[in-house]
Amino acid sequence: MSIKKRTIVILIADDDAEDRMLVKEALEENRLTNEIQFVENGEELLDYLHNKGRFSDKNQYPTPGLILLDLNMPKKDGREALKEIKSDEHLRVIPVVVLTTSKAEEDILRTYDLGVSSFITKPVTFAALVDVMKTLTKYWFEIVELPKP
Repeated sequence: MSIKKRTIVILIADDDAEDRMLVKEALEENRLTNEIQFVENGEELLDYLHNKGRFSDKNQYPTPGLILLDLNMPKKDGREALKEIKSDEHLRVIPVVVLTTSKAEEDILRTYDLGVSSFITKPVTFAALVDVMKTLTKYWFEIVELPKP
């Protein structure tokens, strides 16, 4: 059985520097070779996706194949950013996985209503995060067929 190699970019939107580092390390722990890009709030996320401002170089900031989205961010939170992504005909095909500390039923319902692909509550331990990233990457990069970016 051959594993399909994906050269897709993972875009992680999270304002917490420690969480960004932990997610990156958890992905590396799973020997994921995909390029990882980071943005720190919803405004940066949309600038990245539209190649605006400091993200104008499309070669340096290619369209991601998967977005990991924190809900609680400054300037524009994940809920607002998700709504904009899913209402844009070019961006809405990008799978968005919410990765957040929120366990609020309202957030779960609202984000699925807005078109999120999955909702994951951030695990409390690094070992659990590594396990989540292992499952997530296996699912999104080995099992699922994704649209070409």
